[in-house]
Amino acid sequence: MKLSCPEPCPDRASQRWTRSFLVVKDTRLFRFCLCLAFAVVLFPLSLAPGVLPPSAISSETQQQAPEAVGSGSAGAPGKPTKPELPQLPDPALGEAKSFLQRGMLSEAERAVRQYLDKQPKSAEGHFLLGYILFIEIQGRASQEESRGEVRGHDPDAMLSKFSDKQARASLAEFTEGAKYHLPNGFDLKVIALDYVLLRDFVDAEKWLTRSLEWDPKDSEAWYHLGRTKYNLQRFREAINAFEHCLELDPKNVQAEDNVGLSYAGLLQTDEAIAAFRTAIAWQAQSNIKDPGPFIDLGSLFLDQNRVEEAVPCFLQAVEISPQDPRVHGELGKAYFRLRQLAKAQTEMERAVELAPRSAPFHYVLGQIYQKQGLKDKAKREFDRTATLTAPDSTGRSTMH
Repeated sequence: MKLSCPEPCPDRASQRWTRSFLVVKDTRLFRFCLCLAFAVVLFPLSLAPGVLPPSAISSETQQQAPEAVGSGSAGAPGKPTKPELPQLPDPALGEAKSFLQRGMLSEAERAVRQYLDKQPKSAEGHFLLGYILFIEIQGRASQEESRGEVRGHDPDAMLSKFSDKQARASLAEFTEGAKYHLPNGFDLKVIALDYVLLRDFVDAEKWLTRSLEWDPKDSEAWYHLGRTKYNLQRFREAINAFEHCLELDPKNVQAEDNVGLSYAGLLQTDEAIAAFRTAIAWQAQSNIKDPGPFIDLGSLFLDQNRVEEAVPCFLQAVEISPQDPRVHGELGKAYFRLRQLAKAQTEMERAVELAPRSAPFHYVLGQIYQKQGLKDKAKREFDRTATLTAPDSTGRSTMH
């Protein structure tokens, strides 16, 4: 059975406010991958049946079990029809699950594949393999980032290809398993996030919605539904999803931060600032802070030409996350607009060092050099910008 995956679609959210949720280097997605991994420890994967995405199964399979597909659309979900017989966990997959609980992903994948060689029609085996392939993306990303820092090579292009391939392989396993049994809401959430990695937010929204039909108290699913709607520029609906998340998980800093981003997308500046400040206040006493609200509040101040108010936000973000290139880039832009060129140069050079394939960072650094009369350095940065923004062999820009 052939899996049908739409081609990746461009991020259509406004450029100045979109914080990417679709590339694997997004820490929000990474954290969710880790949460899923820990969920395996706390709640062993039973992989009970659920609703099957029509886009991930053949018409033949749908005809075999038409009653199992929910009748509602993503916007107006219908009540899902539960299958007659539950799928019981197979004890033979215990070794693979044990490896997975210990974070030994390669060993877990090998064990599941060996199991499927003997039991090729095991839905549970295929669903488990699909899940493992999904969370392996986070592990690979961490490895590539580490290698990039040590060797001075940028891993983005390789990592993007790996995540794209891995997400498609994950979907293929869910498709194969669906021939024999229907996945549950947890599996649908993983399927949806595979589509996120493929930049197909329409399918991601649809299957996150279906997942929530089965488990409306899944705060993580509500959060990711909000992020998906945000990337579709449906900001009001995004706010509604984040508020559902906050009802289930009060004082979730990331959810409140994203409420602010959504209000900013609606150009409701006062509400956005209030949400960002709320998110900042909620983590005031926390030992581990999220730089996101500081970055987003500072960026909003920059957009409002309130540059002097933006700088303290970015300085706080740098203190929290000194290895985040966005923080140094935004702080560099703020100093540049304040004509503090030496500070701007320091911050933007650090941003370029941390994200060498970011064309905007190279361009702004070129502008800073130009203002200082460093013509050769400026030219080098502008040339680098042109190289990064040139389309690759697929016709897509290599710009990050």
